[in-house]
Amino acid sequence: MRDLAPEICRQRLVVEGLCREPIDAASITAYLSTLSKTIDMVALMEPVTHQSPLYGWAGWIHWETSGAHFYAWDVPRLFFSVDVYACKAFSAAAVVDLTREWFEATDVVFKEF
Repeated sequence: MRDLAPEICRQRLVVEGLCREPIDAASITAYLSTLSKTIDMVALMEPVTHQSPLYGWAGWIHWETSGAHFYAWDVPRLFFSVDVYACKAFSAAAVVDLTREWFEATDVVFKEF
């Protein structure tokens, strides 16, 4: 993909994993707040969560420099996906490590772009 705005910093990271226990709203909210501190982002609001009876949990936090989305499923398997987008550089390794530990993931994959 051609970079249409090379002078604007944009960093994206997707982290996905499998876990042993279902993930709830309190865990998502605490995770997103901790993620903000871990990668030095300024939160503009408290994290928001929503549970869909069809698709599971979703969470979102808005940062001064963009934000992060979190998704968690119980069915068909215990699975989560985190999307981080920022206009400020951050440590992808710090996000992956925090996410793996926070949710006690049994397997984690990630892609930075």
